[in-house]
Amino acid sequence: MSLKTVGTALTRTIWRGNSTPPLARSPKANRLSTSCRLSAGRKQCCEKTKEEPSCSSDSDRPSGDAPSSNEPPHACTAADKRRPKEPVGAPGLSGVRRRSFTSTAAPMDQRSYLWSRYNEMKRLVHDLIPPGACKSLNSSAIYANNEVNLAEVDIYGFDYDYTLALYSNALNTMIYNTARGFLIEHFKYPEGIRKYDYIPNFAARGLHYDIQKGLLMKIDAFHYIQPGTVYRGLSPVPDEEVLELYGGTFHVPLQQDSGFYGKGPKVKQFMDIFSIPEMTLLAVANDFFITNDIDYDPVHLFKDVSEAIGMVHLKGYMYKWVMQDLDKFILRGEETDAVLHRLVSHGKKLFLITNSPFSFVDKGMTHMVGKNWRDFFDVVIVQADKPHFFTDCIKPFRRLDGNGDLRWEKISSLDKGQIYKQGNLFDFLRLTGWRGSKVLYFGDHLYSDLADLMLRHGWRTAAIVPELEQETKVVSTGRYAVNLTWLQALTGLMERLQTHRDPESKQVFLEWQKEREELRVLTKNLFNPQFGSIFRTCHNPTYFSRRLCRFSDIYMTSLSCLLNYDLSYTFYPRRTPLQHEAPLWMDQLCTGCMKTPFLEEMSHIR
Repeated sequence: MSLKTVGTALTRTIWRGNSTPPLARSPKANRLSTSCRLSAGRKQCCEKTKEEPSCSSDSDRPSGDAPSSNEPPHACTAADKRRPKEPVGAPGLSGVRRRSFTSTAAPMDQRSYLWSRYNEMKRLVHDLIPPGACKSLNSSAIYANNEVNLAEVDIYGFDYDYTLALYSNALNTMIYNTARGFLIEHFKYPEGIRKYDYIPNFAARGLHYDIQKGLLMKIDAFHYIQPGTVYRGLSPVPDEEVLELYGGTFHVPLQQDSGFYGKGPKVKQFMDIFSIPEMTLLAVANDFFITNDIDYDPVHLFKDVSEAIGMVHLKGYMYKWVMQDLDKFILRGEETDAVLHRLVSHGKKLFLITNSPFSFVDKGMTHMVGKNWRDFFDVVIVQADKPHFFTDCIKPFRRLDGNGDLRWEKISSLDKGQIYKQGNLFDFLRLTGWRGSKVLYFGDHLYSDLADLMLRHGWRTAAIVPELEQETKVVSTGRYAVNLTWLQALTGLMERLQTHRDPESKQVFLEWQKEREELRVLTKNLFNPQFGSIFRTCHNPTYFSRRLCRFSDIYMTSLSCLLNYDLSYTFYPRRTPLQHEAPLWMDQLCTGCMKTPFLEEMSHIR
């Protein structure tokens, strides 16, 4: 049984037996609301014998209802007989009874009526949801935001860090510990901060940080803060305080939000995996000052932590750790080797553009692929200074010799087997002629790696999102499937029945709203207790998810996902419904076509 079938059954539950009209209807409004019902009545009329010359919508009325004396019988006409038969049901939902708004049955107690609908809906969610409904999710799959035909791709480009080379979580711990030491020893911060160890599962990629207020938070695609995901230090900030801090709203104005590359003057978005230790260090430093009642400026703290993290990279500590213990820090190197072999064996051209230095890349690629790794690539560019590599046309290419030292000659071609430093994309395009959709570039940073290539140059882009592996595991659990389905069904129930506004009904809705909020927190905590999924804020996509869809044609857990597809495969994006399109989501199925409960007002306007 599919989820759509479950939704249809849930729809039938809401519509069936709802004999108490939400509002008294004017005759004109009744004509609007019963047009579907009369159409079904005509169909049944035409099937009657001559002894039954008239028809009405009695057969569509829930059991217990009787024909209304205000509703005249409808006589079949020749046009009715010629009209093709249509299935009984709400438009777009065959087999579901259409609702009748007239009844002589005794009205049910409002509270009992609402809870009866609730209980029946909940029973259906638990009884009818198909076993393993979400088991089809596969962390090794490639997901498409845009249609991509690999047969049209001749050139494959790659970033290095977290693309060709995936790193273990041990690297985050090393970055955090070293940056914490710099903060204490170089910037003279209190020694007490050293007591805070790295917290692996505290922060998540894509979070925003309010530099002036010292707050770490998750923002959705519409610039709204997700309630319950704002942290000052290691402690959550109550929603009431958040509203007070932001002028009575959860909205963060565009001018205050992070800039195009996530580096605004007041708010920064942390978009790459290397930023997770930085977020954690910011949180623990804030927490130390707050818990010890020490006055400090959050702006200075942000600047110092950023510099301390930068020192780990600029001084080469991270490169040294990885090169000294490649087996500990580099994951799935054999899969990278398999991908490169496969692409080259099919005649594809490969290139590498990375911000990392040559010595570091050479050591890692030799470990994963072998000493002759450069034979796979037609062009290799190191220390490219992305994203400026994609936007500026100032820095020229420099060639490196076999020892990694700079050469002085002018670059008039990019040759296979050579190593180049810096440069810019405009010279790259001029010297290679690799343009447009025949190029597919892989990277993990949505801004630095992918945004400009898609928006300015029309390359195909592929995002590497290692978090997909864990997120798909959560989504594939029965617990998540049941909770999410019930959350959507309850939301649909509230939307459909919200026209019941007597005091008893309002109390029921308060209880439902409380349960809905509890379900939201429960589903959030399945991913990360502090910030939830990196892709969703309740029902909306996150700011990160919005950028992922905008800047990447396809996305995947790791480069090795390519091994599951042949090189003429076409990736098709799933057609997810817009709000005005066919009801496919569970809450839309539960409300059917009844998205306009106030037909009386509509009739007066028209």
